[in-house]
Amino acid sequence: MRVLFASLASVGHTYPMIPLAVAVREAGHEVHFAAGEAVHAPLAANGLRPFRPADAFYEMYAEDLAPELARLAPDLVVSGWGVPGAAIAAARAGIPGIWHGFGRMIPDGIGLELPTTVAEAAGRPHLDICPPSLQDKGFVAAAERIELRPVPYSESAPLPGWDSHRRPLPLIYLTLGTAFGTRELLATVIDGLARLAARVVVAAGRVPVEQFGELPGTVTVRRWVAQAELLPQVDVVVHHGGSGTTLGALAAGVPQLILPQGADQFANAEAVSAVGAGLRLTPGEVSAEAVAAYVGRLLPHRSGYRDAARALAVEIARMPSPEQVARRLPEYARGH
Repeated sequence: MRVLFASLASVGHTYPMIPLAVAVREAGHEVHFAAGEAVHAPLAANGLRPFRPADAFYEMYAEDLAPELARLAPDLVVSGWGVPGAAIAAARAGIPGIWHGFGRMIPDGIGLELPTTVAEAAGRPHLDICPPSLQDKGFVAAAERIELRPVPYSESAPLPGWDSHRRPLPLIYLTLGTAFGTRELLATVIDGLARLAARVVVAAGRVPVEQFGELPGTVTVRRWVAQAELLPQVDVVVHHGGSGTTLGALAAGVPQLILPQGADQFANAEAVSAVGAGLRLTPGEVSAEAVAAYVGRLLPHRSGYRDAARALAVEIARMPSPEQVARRLPEYARGH
């Protein structure tokens, strides 16, 4: 079987698809991955044959992918929610397709077309990596969903020295993702976290590390860290509410403080708060004092927040693994 994956060229959209693509390849199938060049390195490192269709750099249109479908003749197209053009191209070519989600169903009004409203690809099933208790209830009720366990993926080098069994203080992880972090916001949050009796590791992202100047000895700032390896070691995650970090923290059973900035982050923050697995501060509420107070509520090891996060971790662990789902994909392919 030949499978074509397609995604927006961003970490938040591509990384959630890598575990299944690797599992499909390891199951003996031929895998190709259509995306802009910004994400080709991790795809190539995993043997996923990345290529840039036509003039696609970030977005992808049906016209971009149509010639590649004729060239590759895949038996199945797996389209990320952010590239409805790939699903449309597959439908026009008569090739079976499946959507691949990256978290909760996209809320309306964030600049992405809702995959459930793409008429030409209507009725196609969705690989859903969001646990049902956190997923949009209307989507769960109406869509054909194939549950798929979210498996965090990262390509950064591991951060040494943070063994949770040997450190005397709790560990807090702060990240504002790849697109939404600013020096001012990070500095405010670091100020609040530094007031707590805890160690803090910060992934500064696009903000140069040197811009933070001298910091307390309990704070370590790196441009990137291996988030997938770090999350199981931390006690609290403070972040922007991106789907990858939200699900990664829940899979590790870690309570979180979400500081939503845009896109789907406000909906994610509301959902996590509603199930009791974390707290949120909107942009107008963020201050060093508020951050310290809210994280202080999340830190205790015996709390309702931690219990709720651990319950979500159990739910996620029970979802089918990428290897299990990969074995099912031929059911949806051409010629089955």
